[in-house]
Amino acid sequence: MISESTICAIATSGTGAIAVIRVSGPATYEIVNSVFKPAKTEKDLLKLSANTIHFGTIHDGEDVVDEVLISLFRSPHSYTGEDVIEISCHGSAYIQQRIMELLISKGAEAARPGEFTQRAFLNGKMDLSQAEAVADLIAAESKASHDVAMHQIKGGFSKKIKDLRDKLLHFISLIELELDFSEEDVEFADRTELSLLVNEVKELVETLKNSFQLGNVIKSGVPVAIVGRPNVGKSTLLNALLEEDRAIVSEIEGTTRDSIEDTVVIDGITYRFIDTAGLRETADTIENLGIRRTYQKIGQASVVMLLVEASDGQELIFESLRAIREQLKDRKSPLILVINKSDIADPRVFDDNFLEKGEYICRISARNHQNIDQLRETLMNAVNIGHVKHQDVLITNVRHFNALNAASGSLERVLDGLSSALPQDLLAQDIREALHYLGEITGEVTTDEILGNIFRNFCIGK
Repeated sequence: MISESTICAIATSGTGAIAVIRVSGPATYEIVNSVFKPAKTEKDLLKLSANTIHFGTIHDGEDVVDEVLISLFRSPHSYTGEDVIEISCHGSAYIQQRIMELLISKGAEAARPGEFTQRAFLNGKMDLSQAEAVADLIAAESKASHDVAMHQIKGGFSKKIKDLRDKLLHFISLIELELDFSEEDVEFADRTELSLLVNEVKELVETLKNSFQLGNVIKSGVPVAIVGRPNVGKSTLLNALLEEDRAIVSEIEGTTRDSIEDTVVIDGITYRFIDTAGLRETADTIENLGIRRTYQKIGQASVVMLLVEASDGQELIFESLRAIREQLKDRKSPLILVINKSDIADPRVFDDNFLEKGEYICRISARNHQNIDQLRETLMNAVNIGHVKHQDVLITNVRHFNALNAASGSLERVLDGLSSALPQDLLAQDIREALHYLGEITGEVTTDEILGNIFRNFCIGK
């Protein structure tokens, strides 16, 4: 793609010591040249070497706006694949705005959200999944989400998809050849070999699909609902986990009437803890709304922490456990039974043998921060994320998941067609569909609508 327009945008956010304004497009050097005066080199930027940095001033006529550094990049060796100049100026909002107004007055256009990365994609500097990973990298708030985004930017996921498509393309070409010789009843594509290949590709697609749940919680944070009856110490536990007084703690039952959420990073993974209203029978309308919301949060949580007291006794604890199990019966969310106030009552009150698969137990004192580190370790074991390896390919994008799901359906139809000796043209159609959906992920098959939906969610300047 060769764009006729030259765009500019502030590439940094907020107020800081410096800011960066990025310019990209065919007229980049002419536009910046008209407002920049180098301190020691020739004025004409067109004569300066690429991949160099120069000190000088931005001026509006005789008025000096700021002293700046400019970094020069030449097509195709730049982020967008076009001529690019980045202007590093002081972080004053006034200075940034003045420079933007100057560039626009000289012929540049204000960039749309994500337009620099969109040009990088259209110019072949990265594929679509890599471009989407740029937004994930900017939004990363933990080491795990950063590692996953970096792996995708480097092309790990793209390579997996390319390998899958290449394998299918080999056989679709043979089947297409068969169609050209349909009257001669020849067979170029070995059906047994094709069946083995489609099974292999489908297995890989399913593996990628199944990684979405893990990838999504790494990207968005693991939602953990803290539930239990009133006054059992849920808010105290939340404060202990966050290591700050985030929730109000009171001896009065029903103090927490709405869910309170906050995040903490444990071993590189972001967890979103949700303190909920206490579960009990009550005539209080507002409290009942909070309790109803508690059940909603249980349904949305990846992990549920059921908090009980060591003084409750095994029968009451088991009753609370049964009630939460009933809420989770159609889901696979891990359940951690947290026995609180174990410093003032027998912490062995509940027999661990009553736990079922996917259930864990931890005995703590939330008020005294006793065994909180052990609870964090239990939480990590329950989620079973482990350490995200750089070579792991995880799906974090719902668009990718939907495309893989559709590709899986097409591959299933190919297998059915092979087992029932379906004609070549119908087999070819299903394989083409699978190729289409896999191509949507990397952008080999795309539409303006898809591109618009992706890049409008980027920040301006990226």
